[in-house]
Amino acid sequence: MLVESQYIPAELQAYQRHFGALGAQVDLISRLWGQPQQIFVSEVEEAGYTPETLAVSIAIEDFFDIGDRPASRSLRDYGAVIMAAKYTSVRLRYYAPPHDRRSTPAVRLFAEAMVDPLLIKGALCHGLWILTPRPELLAGRRVIFHEVVEADVANAGAEIIGNPSNIVVDGDLVTGKSYREAGALADAIGELILARRQADPQA
Repeated sequence: MLVESQYIPAELQAYQRHFGALGAQVDLISRLWGQPQQIFVSEVEEAGYTPETLAVSIAIEDFFDIGDRPASRSLRDYGAVIMAAKYTSVRLRYYAPPHDRRSTPAVRLFAEAMVDPLLIKGALCHGLWILTPRPELLAGRRVIFHEVVEADVANAGAEIIGNPSNIVVDGDLVTGKSYREAGALADAIGELILARRQADPQA
């Protein structure tokens, strides 16, 4: 799960609960900016809400060869990659030279996941913002999301789907309208992973 500040604790808790019931582990991944750990703060906009904090110690950069240092992790170690809801995707799109909007680490990581059909991808709410720097990856995909990102996702060429369940499954991509669908998103992802494991025990 890709996270940053302004994450929604209830979303993370739903993933931990639903995936935990399947015997799966949820790893939290983010940009650590060369530090062994970063502490992120949850939603801060609601009046009277006391923010929570989240410690993350797995760096996005661990998945890439950087200079003489080989990648220490692989996306193939996972059954799914999920972009957290709310403004986490906006924060993770931040870039500065030598990166550009297409190659900032989080965008690059999710883009690499998108082109791997064996890896399930999930995004709720604002999460598809992580892909708008790479619009070709959204073109033709059937998705649902929070209305605030509609212009960007539509301009990327995605097919917007209405669904009473607020969950849309398009092959290896599972999207949901809001963080309230976190449990349903986890269930849909879990079903896809289990179906693939049953079809190919080596998957």
